[in-house]
Amino acid sequence: MRVLVVAAHPDDEVLGCGATAARLVVEGHDVHFAILGEGITSRHRHRSDIDSGEIVALHQKAHAAAAKLGVKNVVLHKLPDNRLDTLPLLDIVKIVEDLVDRIKPEIIYTHHGGDLNIDHGIVHRAVLTATRPMTGQPVREIYAFEVPSSTEWAFQRLGPSFQPNVFVDVSRTIEAKIAAMECYESEARQFPHPRSPESLRALAMRWGSVAGCAAAEAFELLRSIRPQWG
Repeated sequence: MRVLVVAAHPDDEVLGCGATAARLVVEGHDVHFAILGEGITSRHRHRSDIDSGEIVALHQKAHAAAAKLGVKNVVLHKLPDNRLDTLPLLDIVKIVEDLVDRIKPEIIYTHHGGDLNIDHGIVHRAVLTATRPMTGQPVREIYAFEVPSSTEWAFQRLGPSFQPNVFVDVSRTIEAKIAAMECYESEARQFPHPRSPESLRALAMRWGSVAGCAAAEAFELLRSIRPQWG
């Protein structure tokens, strides 16, 4: 099975479904990461103020994080960080369409549409647009993940709120997620920040208690289509 994770920024792929991705790899599935934004220029007053070396270094961390999860296939784009609303949506949709055309995933994991971060919502919409269920569309299932410090910090005011209905037991791979996040040391925060190791473990334990296991990642099923008759 081919699985594509479409994320807005480096670290979203780990925060959103890192432990699930690691489990899928262990189970023998073909997992791909696609990260659309360069992930750092919003920290500067002007995008042009960034040293290109900073972007290169961050993208190297993305490859290192993927390796911690066992994911070998990583595609990195350089769309403007936290400025996706300055681009025509069609341009982003075309990028996702190209990814789907080349990878032909059966399953996609991506952002939830009600996140506080504007890029997350735009990527969510771009994925839904690029995977319209037309004849020949390979994507059969789409899942939305939460990103700590973005999904819950919308405080259900941006809508729709995150309402998970699919849970993946990650009790054997949660530590791989923690290790992958350590590659993004500039994005890590101390407890009680939602991206701290302690908070990530606590979140997995919380969803695990909901699903009846030691640790879980939660997803909202956006669409599932049974294959056509053979």
